[in-house]
Amino acid sequence: MTAAKSPDACETMLDVRAGVDEVDRELVALLVRRFGYMDAAARIKTDRSAVRDEVRKAQVLDNVAREGAAAGLDPDRLRAIWNELVEQSIAYEDVRWGRLRADG
Repeated sequence: MTAAKSPDACETMLDVRAGVDEVDRELVALLVRRFGYMDAAARIKTDRSAVRDEVRKAQVLDNVAREGAAAGLDPDRLRAIWNELVEQSIAYEDVRWGRLRADG
């Protein structure tokens, strides 16, 4: 498979869709890695109440908003996307935390 064109080089909707599909594959790979860190957190945290950390969540959202704004993206839109990502990550980690202790 050839690499997709850069957004500026796209001339057709097929070019655009190929680029979006490529980015989506890359994002899935990154999410697999991110959720691997949630597995590690579930393994490391000794208390289930530590799974939800609102201070850390706020820090993550602030970091993403700042990075996005610096790159020219709407920080509020990124906050909304990352809020869902973090909430799903917390839910995943909570399930993993419980399963690790139930099996042990």
